[in-house]
Amino acid sequence: MARERQLSPRPSPRLSRRSLLGGAAAGAVGLTAVSAGTASAAASRTVDVAIVGGGIAGLTAARDLVAGGKSVAVLEARDRVGGRVVNLKLANGGFTEGGGEFIGPTQNRIKALADSLGVATFTTYNTGKNLLYKDGKRTPYDTSGLLGSVPPVDAAGLANAAIVQSELDSMAAQVPVDAPWTAAKAAEWDKQTFESWLNANAIIPSAKFLLDLACTSIFSAQPRELSLLYVLYYIAAAGDESNAGTLERLTDTAGGAQESRFVGGSQQVPIKLAATLGDRVVLSAPVRSIVKSGGAYVVTADGITVNATRVVVALPPPLAARITYDPLLPAARDQLTQRMPMGSIGKAIAVYDTPFWRADGLNGQAVSDAGVVRSTFDNSPPDGSYGALMGFVEADEMRAYDAASEADVKAAVLADYANYFGDKAKSPTSFVLQRWDNEGFSRGGPVAYAPPGVLTEYGAALRTPAGGIHWAGTETSTFWAGYMDGAVRSGERAAKEVLAALG
Repeated sequence: MARERQLSPRPSPRLSRRSLLGGAAAGAVGLTAVSAGTASAAASRTVDVAIVGGGIAGLTAARDLVAGGKSVAVLEARDRVGGRVVNLKLANGGFTEGGGEFIGPTQNRIKALADSLGVATFTTYNTGKNLLYKDGKRTPYDTSGLLGSVPPVDAAGLANAAIVQSELDSMAAQVPVDAPWTAAKAAEWDKQTFESWLNANAIIPSAKFLLDLACTSIFSAQPRELSLLYVLYYIAAAGDESNAGTLERLTDTAGGAQESRFVGGSQQVPIKLAATLGDRVVLSAPVRSIVKSGGAYVVTADGITVNATRVVVALPPPLAARITYDPLLPAARDQLTQRMPMGSIGKAIAVYDTPFWRADGLNGQAVSDAGVVRSTFDNSPPDGSYGALMGFVEADEMRAYDAASEADVKAAVLADYANYFGDKAKSPTSFVLQRWDNEGFSRGGPVAYAPPGVLTEYGAALRTPAGGIHWAGTETSTFWAGYMDGAVRSGERAAKEVLAALG
């Protein structure tokens, strides 16, 4: 569906710290839906719709299909629901989010879903000074002054970065979110990397630093890996039907995608959603093949076979490609999945008796030009009963530590935290690490991205059904791709497609 934009006159370029430095890697919890079944509970089922994937997208599709009077079976490979959204248990009895956790303005569908399930939100801790760690120097800076949350790099770099940000927003406004490959300059933008464009436009080194860090924070990928067109689409998608997307909304805390968190942790949303579906959700059932037999499909997973009239595959494109299809998928769809890799991301959370950095007047948000962790957040619970520092390990830094021991990663992370927040950070009471690159049913995150040439050549296959097989997952959303909101939207769209087809 084409989107009509209602754009106000473009303001003068404005640069905010989180608009260039946000830890926006959600886009993308060790609990399971209590009432969910397991593959051993039933060897065979016949339903209207088989849904592959028990993340937010698949569960949302199931909810809407059941509401539409259809029978469903949700097959989830893991022993839990949530996909790239997971709560990690802590030694002190608490928990922290190991995957997607933040929501913000214009992410209306995930908010509506959470509200319907009774999952409340609270504001991300954002009181006190931010930190810039650059060239070995630690600089706290106030975000309430004239420059707002702009980090204290040199004036020339700030001016250059503001111009670049404004130009990116202007270019993104020309990209249709439902079909970015149809933009007037799609061919020109898709044949170059984001890196090559930045090299020509972010000409001041400190400005390039800011934009590079924004890129890795959003995509968990380096600028050299991304198509410029894909970056522009992603910016355009950081809005809704009434609000144009902006880079600032992608990366800001207050007023942006990191504004709020969920009480009880983000996995409460898929857990409670799965509970409404009961034993329609089958865990520990990785799907191996989808075979058309007569007018129906046979979906074979470990321990269970489902016969269905329609199928919704709610997986990232590269993981959807690992299923065997008969008949073969259209070539364009298969070529697309071969060309969309996952980003590389981990989250490292150090837990302390108290959020001690707050007493030092800091909000726990740091950005850096060095180390394994380049951006951090205060991940403490709403009542501050204990402290938790969360750091993103992304792109080249994550790949460098994919094969390292957890002890080595912990040592590197705590060294960074000590640089940012002082010696107290060296001695957490516990430490948890989630490396999505090494997670068998994700193999990276927060999102599968498009390198140059992919969208213009194969983008149309992203959502186009292959016979009776429909595609969901946050990568297929027209708004907030890579985020929980995009997952909800994709599930809603896929369910509408199936209901229309089944009548």
